[in-house]
Amino acid sequence: MSLLTLTLFICKLLGRLWVLFGLGIQVSILSNASSFTRCPEACICTADLLSCSRKNLRHVPVTLPPTAITLDLSHNAIVHLHDYCLTTLPHLETFRISHNKIKNITQHVFRNATYLLYLDMSSNHLQTVEKYYFEDLVNLKELLLYNNKIVQVDGKAFMTLINLQKIYLSWNRLTKFPFESIQKLEHPYLRTLDLSANNLSSIPIQVIAALPTYIKNGLYFHNNPVNCDCSLQEMLQEWKHRGYSSVHDFIEEHTCKAYPNMLSLIKTFNYNKYFQICSWNQRKFDIPEVLCRVGESLVIDCNTSLHEDNTTTYRWISPRHELFMYPEHSDQTHQPLKNGSLKIINANRSYSGVYECIAISDLQKINETYEVNVTVHYSKLVESFSTSLTTLLGCIVSLVLVLMYLYLTPCCCSKCCRKPTSPPQDCSAQSSILSPTPPVTNVTNRKISANKHVVFLEPIKENQNGKVKLAVTEDFDVNPPKLLRLKLDSDSIGTAFSNPVMSPADA
Repeated sequence: MSLLTLTLFICKLLGRLWVLFGLGIQVSILSNASSFTRCPEACICTADLLSCSRKNLRHVPVTLPPTAITLDLSHNAIVHLHDYCLTTLPHLETFRISHNKIKNITQHVFRNATYLLYLDMSSNHLQTVEKYYFEDLVNLKELLLYNNKIVQVDGKAFMTLINLQKIYLSWNRLTKFPFESIQKLEHPYLRTLDLSANNLSSIPIQVIAALPTYIKNGLYFHNNPVNCDCSLQEMLQEWKHRGYSSVHDFIEEHTCKAYPNMLSLIKTFNYNKYFQICSWNQRKFDIPEVLCRVGESLVIDCNTSLHEDNTTTYRWISPRHELFMYPEHSDQTHQPLKNGSLKIINANRSYSGVYECIAISDLQKINETYEVNVTVHYSKLVESFSTSLTTLLGCIVSLVLVLMYLYLTPCCCSKCCRKPTSPPQDCSAQSSILSPTPPVTNVTNRKISANKHVVFLEPIKENQNGKVKLAVTEDFDVNPPKLLRLKLDSDSIGTAFSNPVMSPADA
């Protein structure tokens, strides 16, 4: 019995010890979880924002809340990023660590940071961009590396960043850039590549010319000491002609080096004397045009020499820099076809512009570009009908006005339309006769012929004293000389008013 009792006692003791061990493990887990969810003392934490800016930090805090979506470590003194520093932030999308002293990045710094979309490492001390720096950031969209000391970029540094849209590498010390890495169209969403304000001495014109339009539109390389040559001038003139933002927005900042001396930088678009020896064909800038009416459908062919190659794939770029590729990328109005053509359904005026087709041959390892200018317009019949209708309405209105002028005479009815009695044409003569001027006694000097027709006013003579003298032409009937009698009566009235009144004594 004693042995059985001892066995039961030992079993109970072991059970209690196991319970205590489990409680200890739970307490340890809870303490560790609380330490990871605790906000660092030097930082400010909100629901999904963790800001540790301007805190003079020398390393990334170890305990970070896992709910953070944005982490700001800018304006500190961080020199090194330890491996797996962002592993505890599974929801992180924005990471700002600019204005620090970081010189390099180890291979596992961004491991498990697959949700990161925005990375700002500008204003640091980076000297190179290696292949493994950002290989884990497969969803990254914007990468800011400007204002560093970068002299070299590995050709495969952005190979895995298939969702990348913007790369900023300006204000560094680059002497060359691997344009071949983006020529293979492994970055279909890339819209901005800023290489301005570096030390680029040469530009691979042929490689850049083969780039898609959406990349050339956002390829900035102004403020670089590139060598002046005719091929560079021709390419920039073409970009200006097509309205690319990379040239149009910074047309005054495009410079080139005319002579080996660094002080011989000239403005590419302003210094035309240097490029007088260059001659390029303006026809090269011309693009084939295709017309389409509003509401109709249109099929654009990709006229390249790679049609017979079965390994050729086609990508279309719209004027709004939209990507269309069979069969992945399409919408209700733009449908890429298997043979490389692009079908536009129910076209409208907003679809007008330059469409670019990029044919890529996997067998020959080459690509070709074809561009076509699509103009969507209204039907000419509608326009001509509108013009004809406007002309017809104008003619009808003019005809109605002419008929009204000819046939709608003024009303002659004395009852309904009473016209004010107009004074005789010689009313001005009456006013002059009634004026207190000395009379003219030589009334008998007036010449009145027997046959008169037309009455007109003769010019005033010197001895007329302001009175208007009537002159008559031939063949005028003097039997009813009403107007002439009015004239003579007026003279007598004027004489009566102008001569002094005679008294009976004077008579």
